[in-house]
Amino acid sequence: MTTSSTPPPLDDAGEAARGALGWLLGAPLQTVVTIVLGVVVLAVARWVIARGVRSVIDGGSTVRAKTRTLLLRTRVGSAADQSNPLAVARRVQRAETMGSVLRSVAALVVGILVLTALANIYGWQLGPLLASAGVAGVALGFGAQTLVKDFLSGLFMLIEDQYGVGDVVNLGEATGTVEAVGLRVTQVRSLDGTLWYVRNGEILRVGNMTQGWSRALVEVLVPPDMDVQQAADLLLRATREALEAEDLAADALGDPEVTTYESLSAESVMIRMLLKTVPAKQWAIQRAVRGRVRELFRSEGVDLALPRREVLVEREAQRPGDAGHDPQGADRQGAGRQGADRQGADRQGADRQGADRQG
Repeated sequence: MTTSSTPPPLDDAGEAARGALGWLLGAPLQTVVTIVLGVVVLAVARWVIARGVRSVIDGGSTVRAKTRTLLLRTRVGSAADQSNPLAVARRVQRAETMGSVLRSVAALVVGILVLTALANIYGWQLGPLLASAGVAGVALGFGAQTLVKDFLSGLFMLIEDQYGVGDVVNLGEATGTVEAVGLRVTQVRSLDGTLWYVRNGEILRVGNMTQGWSRALVEVLVPPDMDVQQAADLLLRATREALEAEDLAADALGDPEVTTYESLSAESVMIRMLLKTVPAKQWAIQRAVRGRVRELFRSEGVDLALPRREVLVEREAQRPGDAGHDPQGADRQGAGRQGADRQGADRQGADRQGADRQG
């Protein structure tokens, strides 16, 4: 009698359980761990970036609180208080923009690392995918090279701190006050109220008139026969009186400097006043100084140079053979002939009237 040997059901169930457990502990568990680890790393990176941005924004107030006592002892203290709003807005926007860029970069890096780990777990062949992605990237790069150029230019402008919100800049085609700075475009409000959107990739040069400090410049022209030193002393006096009268002394970061003979011509001598000022305050100081110069020069009897304009009238030169030819004389002769003709006509009319009377 023969008996068949069949494995017991419990052994089959144990092997199936071990196989399922091995599968779960293999690729699925590794996948879950990889994704969870990527999410945790991304969350930590975002938290660190947000904390750094917040420290940059709040750090300025801490520094100002510690240095306020020292700044108030000098004239720079009140000037710094007046420029705080613009400085704070500039710092906040710069920090937030850099934070946004860093968050995007962190998400991209973590995503690439997670995708690479999953490919190693499941044995994916990423060669054809990477080749296709390379071709698509090249095509996209050619099509979006202007956009990439704008983003890279905006990123370097923010890193180098070329300008910020509240600065008065000259970007070539657009000149005015910066209202917003982004990675792609910069918004500039001109003097007439026009809001210009300037692409960062098209900015070839930047002239910042209000970064760090500014300088007031007033140039005065006096006649060459005037006492130049007296005019220079009056210009220096007018500057000091204008600063005191207009409550602008707190905006000056030094003493005014007056130089003479900046230019010399037959009509005038230029005198120049230079004064280091708080950012964006140079225009108010220049207007006040010019108004005071006008009043002081008038009271002291000092005249300002008047621009002289020379007008050159070109006439045709007489030919050697036309020495006796005079166009004006010819006109006069023509006018005399016309007058003689008119007199002859009048005489003929008088003769006719006489003949009629005799008849």
